[in-house]
Order: sequence, then C-alpha cells, then structure tokens
Amino acid sequence: MAGNVVSFRVSDPLLRRLDKLAQVTRRDTSSLAQEAIADYLARQEAQMAAIDAAADAADKGDFVSHEAMSEWLGSWGSDEERQPPEIDVRKTRR
Repeated sequence: MAGNVVSFRVSDPLLRRLDKLAQVTRRDTSSLAQEAIADYLARQEAQMAAIDAAADAADKGDFVSHEAMSEWLGSWGSDEERQPPEIDVRKTRR
C-alpha cells in the first residue's frame, strides 16, 4: 500500500503487543497501525458528531425528561427493555 510515512514513539509494551498481533495475523505492523488509527479516528469523529447533534438539540430546546430517561435506563437488561424515549420537554429561549 502506498502512502505517507509517519513517525511516532510508542511504549515497549505497546510495540510488543503490535508485533505479537502482526505475527499471529501474518500482517505487517504498518497495516495494523494504520487500521488502529483509522478505527480510533472513526470513533472520535462519531463521538464529536454525537456531541454536536446533542448541542444542536439543546439549542433547539428539545430534551428528554429525567423521569423518562430513568425509566428507559432502568429497563435495560430486563425482559421488558423499552425503546429510547421521545422528546417530551420543549424549552424556548427567552
């Protein structure tokens, strides 16, 4: 795979883990590191997008009440797990 060269330091334990995974999977460390960085960036980008969406919703005044959220979270892991609650509180800016 053609690409850019990036140089950075990693701890000895992390390098040993990377080398071991490369050996077990018969892949080169460069491709494993690239995949790990891509996965990390995707998770961070998704988290930032979720934060932005929540901030936009807050700016619009759309919220889920504490009670509705507590009921939903309380149902997790039960036989009667509920769907995520709908917006039930709307506030306007003054």
